[in-house]
Amino acid sequence: MTKPSQTSSGNPGRKNIIAIAIVIALGAAGAYLILGGGKGHSSGDGHGHEQKAAQTEDDGHGHGPSDKDAPKAADAKGEGAPAKAAAAKPEGAASGASGEHKEEAEKVAMTDAQIQAAGIKVEPSRSAIVRTALQLPGEIRFNEDRTAHMVPRIAGVVESVSANLGQQVRRGQVLAVLSSVGVSELRSELQGAQRRRELAQTTYERERTLFEQKISPEQDVLQARQALREAEIAVANASQKLQTLGASGGTGSLGRVDLRAPFDGMVVEKHISIGEAVREDTSVFTLSDLSTVWAEMSVGAGDLARVRVGERVRVRAGTSEATAEGTISFVGSLIGAQTRTAPARVVLSNPQGAWRPGLFVTVEVLTNDQSTPSPVTVSSEAIQTVEEKPSVFVKVDGGFKAQPVRVGRSDGQRVEILEGLQAGEPYAADGSFVLKSEQGKSSATHTH
Repeated sequence: MTKPSQTSSGNPGRKNIIAIAIVIALGAAGAYLILGGGKGHSSGDGHGHEQKAAQTEDDGHGHGPSDKDAPKAADAKGEGAPAKAAAAKPEGAASGASGEHKEEAEKVAMTDAQIQAAGIKVEPSRSAIVRTALQLPGEIRFNEDRTAHMVPRIAGVVESVSANLGQQVRRGQVLAVLSSVGVSELRSELQGAQRRRELAQTTYERERTLFEQKISPEQDVLQARQALREAEIAVANASQKLQTLGASGGTGSLGRVDLRAPFDGMVVEKHISIGEAVREDTSVFTLSDLSTVWAEMSVGAGDLARVRVGERVRVRAGTSEATAEGTISFVGSLIGAQTRTAPARVVLSNPQGAWRPGLFVTVEVLTNDQSTPSPVTVSSEAIQTVEEKPSVFVKVDGGFKAQPVRVGRSDGQRVEILEGLQAGEPYAADGSFVLKSEQGKSSATHTH
């Protein structure tokens, strides 16, 4: 039993020694082959190192472009020198330059001399009372109290026409002449009455003289006086008929009828011509005194409490900058069944004829209540629309800058500013449209 155990323990030691020897031998052989193979390859092929270098170069740039094509590829990908320079530029410097450029583009550069030459008025924003106004649509109409629709008042034939459409005429001026049979008969009647009155006057004086001489009885005097009174009544009656027709009792042509202007005014309508036969109710002329006109508007039932006689109003023309102030002279007592509105009227002075009948206007009814002053207000002409926002051109160093604002109430002269402008800040109160035009030109230049 002891001998086999020793034999088995001795065999493994011998095997280990053999294995180690084999490993050493194999390692030495491998080292020899490696060193010997490298020398042989180097001596056997003179291009070994060149091929290895080429292979190394191919391995380093195996799937990429060559050195010659590298710049083109970089440019194609946007990774060239300009892109690298832009990437290397600091962000702060880029944004700062962009902000300065934008601010300069928005600024309208103007010197003091240019501002004065352009007629731009600069004033500070200030506190003011902005009265709320009720705006009503209206229309300019003739002053019906000073408008006449002239008719001949008797049938006749037109002999002459001396007035033209649009002509300014004076009171009593002859506008047209008619020939009428009816007027001729009335003049004949008047002349006959006048002759009878003369005869009755002579008879009465003779009878009175005879009565005073106690030749004729008193009854004859009384009868002569009665006949005289009747003749005088007949003359007065014939004269009144002619006056009613607008004809005089002259001794000229018996049938002549003069159409005369009843007051100073303008011929605004004409429907008469020479040789035309006109009836007694035909409107041949419309004469109106345009020194005053009416501004008529329709007031809804909900606004009647604010529209009262005596209230102050401002009238603005829809197609021009004409404005006028007046007071309400009439408010209708009835509301229309269809429109549900009541008429109202303002009498406007029209010395220059700027308010033409038919012109559409806006009537602003200004309330008399004293409201609290608004802390910041600007002139209504200062508000301009820039980039679809209400803006005010604020005065800055070297020019103006469009400042967006939020507007509040307006009375047509002052506009309340709720945000975007400080009290006392200078701005372009008049001529802001010039600045808007200049800003538009500057923006177009920077765009191109």
